[in-house]
Amino acid sequence: MAMINLLLSFLFFLTTAVFSQPTTAPPSQEPIAAAPISPPSPPLPVSLTPPPKTPLVPALFVIGDSSVDSGTNNFLGTFARADRLPYGRDFDTHQPTGRFCNGRIPVDYLALRLGLPFVPSFLGQTGRVEDMLHGLNFASAAAGIIFTSGSELGQHVSLSQQIQQFTDTYQQFVLSMGQQDAVDLISNSVLYISIGINDYIHYYLRNESNVQNVYFPWSFNQFLASTVKQEIKNLYSINVRKVVVMGLPPIGCAPHYLCEYKVKDGQCVEEINNMVMEFNFVMRYMIGELNEELPYSHIIFCDVFQGSMDMLKNSEQYGFKVTTDACCGLGDYKGFLMCLSPDMACSNASDHIWWDQFHPTDTVNAILADNVWNGLHTKMCYPMNLEDVVASTY
Repeated sequence: MAMINLLLSFLFFLTTAVFSQPTTAPPSQEPIAAAPISPPSPPLPVSLTPPPKTPLVPALFVIGDSSVDSGTNNFLGTFARADRLPYGRDFDTHQPTGRFCNGRIPVDYLALRLGLPFVPSFLGQTGRVEDMLHGLNFASAAAGIIFTSGSELGQHVSLSQQIQQFTDTYQQFVLSMGQQDAVDLISNSVLYISIGINDYIHYYLRNESNVQNVYFPWSFNQFLASTVKQEIKNLYSINVRKVVVMGLPPIGCAPHYLCEYKVKDGQCVEEINNMVMEFNFVMRYMIGELNEELPYSHIIFCDVFQGSMDMLKNSEQYGFKVTTDACCGLGDYKGFLMCLSPDMACSNASDHIWWDQFHPTDTVNAILADNVWNGLHTKMCYPMNLEDVVASTY
């Protein structure tokens, strides 16, 4: 019966989503005068908002893939690396850090909102407990929910391995500060999870292990979401209580697939985006179940697809001039080859939505972080925003 209810709910959701989407082509790639909407007395953008004088939570921990990798893959044998310019050219240090972006990633902006320093990579820190107390970033580019997703690119740290690293860190806290202090730290901190896109890019869409003949997209989404659900239960058992689960972005609009599918006029690949919407729907449903099943937990789901499509459909209001081409790359839509040298990059990434063939620009990351925090630009998170989670008590 639960499965029937889920299917009926999804059919209603999909019908609503399809009929609410415009049928016109995305805005032109040609530079146009941006016309941002300026409501009276708008809140300061995150980059200008003063951080709180004292941290709002003890720490921020991050699990995920290249959307939030802050340097893990710099230490691994892999082609999935962002340790050379032009990656990082607009970052605070103007140097590559391992972030797959021209500047900051969403968790950088959220760390500032929380009054915390940027979260260091687990593999890049010293191992001293005092250096871990404000959080760690376990995310690894090319990682997926499925252990082998992304393996053709080389080494990466999968979801299950990242959770083991997090568990080991918790045990280290217990040994160094005592059980109760470790529990207090973990239960009051925020865990941010952003993973799943590589299970499509490097697994399902490539038909690895003949997966498309075994799983229809809906069944594949059920498998992925149920795996994440179980892992969150495992994290709950070590006192994780405040969790942000990010949905998947509209990769059917990414320059790589616009190039691969030889689309005309920048139209997104509907077949791929439908899979993403299905995953996000199932994941949001399961997060609702978890909040009912796990006492004193505050777990939110943030629909990146929803927030990203708002930027794509209303690009002029956000100040974007180029919505289809990557800032850095080669080929049609600059999506055939990844960003390899500064010569391949545009001069101003802030008017682009896409930085490279798969990843958004710093500007997009800032907007998404705003939405996760308080829905500043568009509502993305359910049943509440991160600001509400942080303020919650047990």
